Amino acid sequence: MSRRQFLNDPDQVVPEALEGLVLAHQGLLRLHADPAFVTRAKPATDKVSLVSGGGSGHEPLHTGFVGTGMLDAAVPGAVFASPTALQVAAATTAVDTGRGVLHIVKNYTGDLLNFRIAAEIAADDGIAVEQVLVDDDLASQRADGEGPGRRGTAAAVVIEKLCGALAEQGADLSELARFGRALAGDARSMGIALAAGAHPGDRVPAWELADDEVELGVGIHGERGIGRRAFASADELTADLLDRLVSALGLGRGDSVLVVVNSLGATHGLELALVHRAVHGQLARRGITVARSLVGAYVTSLDMAGLSLTLVRSDDTRVALWDAPVRTPALTW
Repeated sequence: MSRRQFLNDPDQVVPEALEGLVLAHQGLLRLHADPAFVTRAKPATDKVSLVSGGGSGHEPLHTGFVGTGMLDAAVPGAVFASPTALQVAAATTAVDTGRGVLHIVKNYTGDLLNFRIAAEIAADDGIAVEQVLVDDDLASQRADGEGPGRRGTAAAVVIEKLCGALAEQGADLSELARFGRALAGDARSMGIALAAGAHPGDRVPAWELADDEVELGVGIHGERGIGRRAFASADELTADLLDRLVSALGLGRGDSVLVVVNSLGATHGLELALVHRAVHGQLARRGITVARSLVGAYVTSLDMAGLSLTLVRSDDTRVALWDAPVRTPALTW
């Protein structure tokens, strides 16, 4: 089916969108146009700074999570493409307070390469940098352990939130890195789609599905999943995802989790709420407590019709950090 989009020049989507975002949140965000990155309008002082980024097309990730209690800077690349090393290095330098910078990086080859180069540039300038790798996507895990490993998806939101809260409390760089890596190890996600997204300027989606099929294990760059299954009720599809996630994390009766029910772009809040209900009920029957949950569009894949579920092992410390104040364009309490 042909699609229309609100565009001017497809090549100018990202810079024009960044201008619009910052104009909508002038008290929170500041745009640095060349090289492009977004920082807090009022820089933090005397804390470890957090920098993340990646390809555009996943909004509000990451630019929507810049602000008190989360990121100090976000670095956007072109649609589904890594930001450059020079962008990341410039953002790192801009937000360093003298206590070092934590890079939160999703597991994609371009992101890993350019954040590593940026960290080396920063080190040459005397800035200490540590990295937390987000690799939560269960669908991209290979049984033989080969390949690039699990992709980074919606667990990034939880990691940015909890590490951001810990940084606001004064944790040092090494403590933040240890905490973030342990948190990433306790997070798994999986996505499912009813229809693919379309790149800016494209009139057709990236791939097609029959009306009686769903794509299981889709990636946030529009990647095909690990297979197709029959379309079914929301409860049944939710159970399929939860069975895989609970098994992967080794969850059992008495465990507690943070949950993200995330729209991949075109899935409506009514559907997300219905799936969230199913998640609560099905985990409760397993004796697993939902300590906190987030339901909405947080890590999108342009206009893909689909959703992802993220489970993160929880404890009292993680819940307290989740509850800590946050003020960003996309997350505030």
